[in-house]
Amino acid sequence: MNLNQLELLRVLQETDFNLSRAAEKMHVVQSAVSRQLQLLEAELGSSLFERHGKRLLGLTPLGERIIREVDQIHKAKKNIQSMADDFRDNRNGALHVATTHTQAKYLLPMPVKNFREKYPGIKIYMVQSSPDDLIELLHKHEADIAICTEKLAEVDDLILRPCYQWHHVAVVPTGHPLADGKLSLERLAGYPILTYSPGFTGRSAIERAFGEAGVQPDIVLAAADSDVIKTYVRLGLGVGIIAETSYEPGKDADLVALDLSALIAPSTTKIAYLKQLYLPSYCRYFIDELLKQAQANKH
Repeated sequence: MNLNQLELLRVLQETDFNLSRAAEKMHVVQSAVSRQLQLLEAELGSSLFERHGKRLLGLTPLGERIIREVDQIHKAKKNIQSMADDFRDNRNGALHVATTHTQAKYLLPMPVKNFREKYPGIKIYMVQSSPDDLIELLHKHEADIAICTEKLAEVDDLILRPCYQWHHVAVVPTGHPLADGKLSLERLAGYPILTYSPGFTGRSAIERAFGEAGVQPDIVLAAADSDVIKTYVRLGLGVGIIAETSYEPGKDADLVALDLSALIAPSTTKIAYLKQLYLPSYCRYFIDELLKQAQANKH
């Protein structure tokens, strides 16, 4: 067996066992992919794939065990290349950051600017998606780091670094009844609620707070983007619950932000990366810039 054959197994899994797509990613013809699989299975003396005719359906139990070892080999290859690049102080390459819209807009701008000034030869690729997808991007080695609030703590093979803690605020048009008097979850629940989609930006903390209070909110609109929520608050659809960092006093002067820190538990945004993956120096620099920006945002 050789490394190309093992890499082929990993690429096949990434492409849902599509031979033509795997061949395209490996820059070979499809017949070469089929031949390499035949040679590998003949050497191992057992089939690695469930098949229907010539179509691959998935991995056999042996294939499942082998693909876990292949993933470790792939990580080792990436680590070796990153170590060599660091040793040569290579300042060309790419940094892949997976994050949510909220972090991309409110946390990343200055760290990205500082990073570009220090590493002008390194390109930054930013992928905005759901927390579930961000974790998958890390595991597929399509992202070096992920930044988000939800889901990350549920995954065992990630290193998590707390970035900053934040609270939610309710946003209402000026003159809204909620702007006067003591705020409570019961009062909030008396109005239609506009907030984040499940899995985004502390939605779990919102649900938990209402659940523990025995109050059922009427969530009439859910979105991943704070700006979308504020747009529909302005149209009179209801009360918005958003991250405090998403309220911009200059742009949002027509809205009032009501502090919910006494009603909804704080959320923590985290930086995550794979435990066994070597982080090149430029990636560590970017993480340090994120942490510095998070501290600056507190003041």
